[in-house]
Amino acid sequence: MDIELARAWVRAVAVAVEKNREHLSDLDAAIGDGDHGANLNRGFAAAAEAVEALQPETVGAVLVKAGTTLVSKVGGASGPLYGSALRAAGKRLTGASADPAEVAAALAAGLEEVRRLGGAQPGDKTMVDAYTPAVEAFTAAAERGAALAEAAQAAATAAEDGARATEPLQARKGRASYLGERSKGHEDPGAASTALVFRALADTAAAAG
Repeated sequence: MDIELARAWVRAVAVAVEKNREHLSDLDAAIGDGDHGANLNRGFAAAAEAVEALQPETVGAVLVKAGTTLVSKVGGASGPLYGSALRAAGKRLTGASADPAEVAAALAAGLEEVRRLGGAQPGDKTMVDAYTPAVEAFTAAAERGAALAEAAQAAATAAEDGARATEPLQARKGRASYLGERSKGHEDPGAASTALVFRALADTAAAAG
């Protein structure tokens, strides 16, 4: 991953979130307060604009800027969680480019920060249910010597599978947990948006060759 690919990833996430804004909010309306799509759309649009204007010297600077912008623009839980994940990942990428193993470590640092902030474990019906298998798949691919595009593709598929797997779960974190049994039967919106983030990375990496 180089600086331009990181910037393109943030742009691609913004496009994907805008395209899926209503879907994400519909998922959130079923078990939350219905603003997940609108909040993320506002945040990632601002993040894409911010990184476009940035003249970074490292890959990590792009992700840190995107994360800082998300924290400042998005309230509730999603802004701080996504923003902190990107900042934690960015702090691990201190060069003008990063190989798949370095990106895997950065993604893992982001996941660790999400779990530290939210206290969620896999199976709680949160973004962690998509983020965890994505990091595991990316790391396994990197350890096999896969290129960035291949590792990102594996991560995106794992994230999408993880998001779908939240549908039958009962929420144990956040507003959805107040619904108890009634939270079952709905895909978690945070897991769904996490899948979009990893699909955007896969598409961006594939396009970059």
